[in-house]
Amino acid sequence: MLTVNVICVGKLKEKFYLSAVEEYAKRLSRSCKLNLLELNEERLPEKPSDAQIEAALRKEAEAVKAKLPKSGILVAMCIEGKTISSDALAQKFIDWTNAGASQLTFLIGSSFGMHPELKALADLKLSMSPMTFPHHLARVMLLEQIYRAFQINEGSRYHK
Repeated sequence: MLTVNVICVGKLKEKFYLSAVEEYAKRLSRSCKLNLLELNEERLPEKPSDAQIEAALRKEAEAVKAKLPKSGILVAMCIEGKTISSDALAQKFIDWTNAGASQLTFLIGSSFGMHPELKALADLKLSMSPMTFPHHLARVMLLEQIYRAFQINEGSRYHK
């Protein structure tokens, strides 16, 4: 069974986001081994300087790197990433597993983004959309798309 890791910088607090994440985690348990890992977001002042943001992103990147699996595919979720369709993501899952990947790891950075060093490690930089969404909603949206990819590949009617 494929292992899917989702590493997120920042903690979910809102019940509606938590409920959605729990629902998709339950659904995904039939298709993969899902590991969700939340790492602490660095605290910054109300109006941080560029240097303060850089230092925080670097510290967050070190925490993420310490938790990365030794092998598998790494996908960085970032605004400058490639946008692809749900069908194309499902095909990527097939291609990656056919190439021998047993783990897929998705990274979601903090509300200030992700350090370029992490992006450089990624096999794929992926963007949900050119639109801006609440940071915590990205986790729910990503889990839904992972679930959708599995459903497409299983020939389910979920994806219409």
